[in-house]
Amino acid sequence: MTDETLAPCADDGPGTVYLVGAGPGDPDLLTLRAHRLLQQCDALVYDSLVPTALLDLVPEGCERHFVGKRRGHHSVPQPSTNAVLRELAGRRRLIVRLKGGDPFLFGRGGEEAAHLAAHGIPVQVVPGVTAGIAAPAYAGIPVTHRRAGSSVTFVTGHEEIDKRRPGVDWRGLARSSDGLVIYMGLHNLRHIVAELVAGGLAPSTPAAVIQQGTVRGQRQLVATLEVLADRVEAEAFASPSIVVVGAVVQERVPSCAPSPADVAMPIPF
Repeated sequence: MTDETLAPCADDGPGTVYLVGAGPGDPDLLTLRAHRLLQQCDALVYDSLVPTALLDLVPEGCERHFVGKRRGHHSVPQPSTNAVLRELAGRRRLIVRLKGGDPFLFGRGGEEAAHLAAHGIPVQVVPGVTAGIAAPAYAGIPVTHRRAGSSVTFVTGHEEIDKRRPGVDWRGLARSSDGLVIYMGLHNLRHIVAELVAGGLAPSTPAAVIQQGTVRGQRQLVATLEVLADRVEAEAFASPSIVVVGAVVQERVPSCAPSPADVAMPIPF
């Protein structure tokens, strides 16, 4: 295994920013390349869904910047994060922008890559394991299955008011995908369920919610759509959670599920 081909020192041009996926929480799911970059970086910019165990991998003296976003907590605006990355690239050689899950799946990695490239800053993406696959797996739920349909859709349930595009067409998704994996869906869950049923999904459709997938405190519930929101509220499920909707939930094999990792997060759940 060799070292990364590094950018020139800051005096000779900007450093390189690596948009690195940290995975869903369990440090064992970190990729080998991500591990290598963390051991070499001289600046680290990280999110709230990155376990603190991964922060211990960086060299002593590595400059650290926390730019986490979590509902109910102070969040760093995206323009401020962009500015931090640009500033660091002007004086550091290898900058790791560590993001929970995969940088290009609901992680704003595409926005950050485009912003850095537009400013002449070298940038590379390092894919990571996404929670939409890992959290169901840690509950024994396969997101695809030969007997349960041939398509799955990953969708965000968090409708931000500043998005410059139409909202999610839940009724259309009810008709067009065999299974749904919903990120950030708890806040709007009752509305989402109502729209899916209005779009043609049977109220008896199986569903599951996995909270804190792959890490300490993970818990899950399995229910039909018609009672899902009530169960979530009654049992006080909270973010971060993944919602799975579809017949794949019936293919759950609890005995195959790995044990969640005993790790802490920068902002406790």
